[in-house]
Amino acid sequence: MGIEFRELWNWVRRRKFFASLLVAATLCLGIIIGTLVSGRAMATRAQAANGASLLAIPDPVSLSGAFSGISKSLGPAVVNISTTQVIEKPKGGGKAPRGQNDPFQDFFDRFFDSPDNAPDAERSLGSGVIVDKKGFILTNDHVIDQATKIQVALDGDSNHYSARVIGTDKDTDLAVIKIEADHDLPVAKLGNSDGVQVGDWVLAFGSPFGLNSTVTAGIVSAKDRSNVGHQFQRFIQTDAAINPGNSGGPLVSLSGEVIGINTAIYTGSRGFEGVGFALPSNTAITVYNQLVTAGKVVRGSIGVTFQEENSNNPVLMRELGAPYGIVLEAVEPGSPADKVGLQAGDVITNVNGQPVHTGADLVNPIAQTPIGNSVQVRYVRNKQAKDVTLTVADRSKIFPQSAQDDTEQPDQAEEPGQFGLHVEELTPDLAHKLGVGKLVGAVVTEVEPASFAEDIGFTRGDVIIEINHVAITSLADYRAQMAKLQPGADVLFRIARRSDADRVLTLYLAGSIPAAR
Repeated sequence: MGIEFRELWNWVRRRKFFASLLVAATLCLGIIIGTLVSGRAMATRAQAANGASLLAIPDPVSLSGAFSGISKSLGPAVVNISTTQVIEKPKGGGKAPRGQNDPFQDFFDRFFDSPDNAPDAERSLGSGVIVDKKGFILTNDHVIDQATKIQVALDGDSNHYSARVIGTDKDTDLAVIKIEADHDLPVAKLGNSDGVQVGDWVLAFGSPFGLNSTVTAGIVSAKDRSNVGHQFQRFIQTDAAINPGNSGGPLVSLSGEVIGINTAIYTGSRGFEGVGFALPSNTAITVYNQLVTAGKVVRGSIGVTFQEENSNNPVLMRELGAPYGIVLEAVEPGSPADKVGLQAGDVITNVNGQPVHTGADLVNPIAQTPIGNSVQVRYVRNKQAKDVTLTVADRSKIFPQSAQDDTEQPDQAEEPGQFGLHVEELTPDLAHKLGVGKLVGAVVTEVEPASFAEDIGFTRGDVIIEINHVAITSLADYRAQMAKLQPGADVLFRIARRSDADRVLTLYLAGSIPAAR
């Protein structure tokens, strides 16, 4: 009987414990519900009082991890470059103007942030990217051009390192500098720019206006953009924000690889307008390898200049008997092209078996050929195709720097204009003044705006030496051939033009005569 009583008592105690636990849980739940209801009521009262709803702080979420991941991994390899130039004061005091002889000043911002300093020094800012753990840095030539002192600052490093120039290449506006550190440096991985596609996302790294470690995003707007720089500059165009100080910094793909070196912007205000240009990484790699091994870039040449703007003129190609190609303006005496008999007016259609449609198709394979090696060239003359083998020479020796003089234009009576052309007899005295040697023919003294002559490319000082393959040796010859031209007919002019380098170039201009004259 005692055992049964104890079991009953234990059962009752357990029941009381669970009952107490249930009561406590009920009370807690009631407190929580009451708090929520009270808060909602307060919020409702707040909203009712002034018409505003209270804001809640949301839980943190992960946004685009791609951009932030690339920034964290590549950012340490991007450096800030500051330079000091000792500049010669002009007479009368003040600083010598920067970029006064720069032909691209209207198009390209030179990416310098130049605060006021002592009268004999100028400080500038730019960017660069470390490509070798030993301290080799790729940047732009214009960032360090004429600098007497170059200092490099690394992200997260309070030290400032002095840099020395390994080599520069003005044709591509690239340079390699080196700093000495007591440890391995973070390195950016260079990618293959040939894989870049229009519309790809890209990030631009640098120090715009001296603001270190800045990253902007955009897309590739265009590839292989030419005619906005020098002959060997063909750019990746992007709308990623690029500003003064970004120059020399990397343009990076979403795979985290450097696919370009930010070089220039197209601007009318010195600021960002959505049109930036980066030199492709493949160009940068080729230049870098030559600079670190030889200290300079050597490019091959066969000694020709050409007329790219008319390469897509169907009338010109039809008249010259070539399916496509580049028309030669001049051949340098003693050059490889001269030695195999190439002449002005020849149309180069193939190099090493590859078709030539643009100036780059002609120049690049030759420029990249080691000096002393040969290239195969096919050209058309008098509508006949010929093949020649040429030994590539050093471009710098074929085309040395020469002084540029303005051409004095004649001030004489003019022939009445036809198709927008005003011409005069080219006398021996006038030929001497124009610097065109013993040429004879008709010299252009004026080209009317928006005329047929302007449309096909005539300029003042051109000497017309052929019209439709008929030699022009006098003003009378010019008049006779021009009188034969009929509306709608094709016309081919062969002209001589004196270049800024004091060389006489032979060019072809062609088009169809307009119906209304």
